[in-house]
Amino acid sequence: MAADKVTFHRWNDMAKEKVADGLDRRLICGEKMMLAHVYIKKGFVVPKHQHHNEQLTYILEGALRFWIGEDGKEVIDLHAGEVLVIPGNVPHKAEALEDTLDVDVFSPPREDWLAKTDDYLRQK
Repeated sequence: MAADKVTFHRWNDMAKEKVADGLDRRLICGEKMMLAHVYIKKGFVVPKHQHHNEQLTYILEGALRFWIGEDGKEVIDLHAGEVLVIPGNVPHKAEALEDTLDVDVFSPPREDWLAKTDDYLRQK
């Protein structure tokens, strides 16, 4: 994407990408950041993973439980209206405690999501 080109997006006009049973998403990508709507069904587990990208997770609807760190000992329940900041390279896992719509922001953009090589999500 050209750095000097302004673009406009409307979530409801964008097709959802079915990543796995229980996980769909829509992506908007700039040059240095990515914004995603992630739709997660209750009970879906995002396996433990890590990435160099800094991540902000903002829950619009529903709730996610996160396990943070290599050992997963830090547990955080994130509900509508709450935001979690995950620094790059921090291992994390999540489970949807109810049907959830979360907004994820990544910097830089997640190349694995764009290339659809995010196999840790697609295994379901």
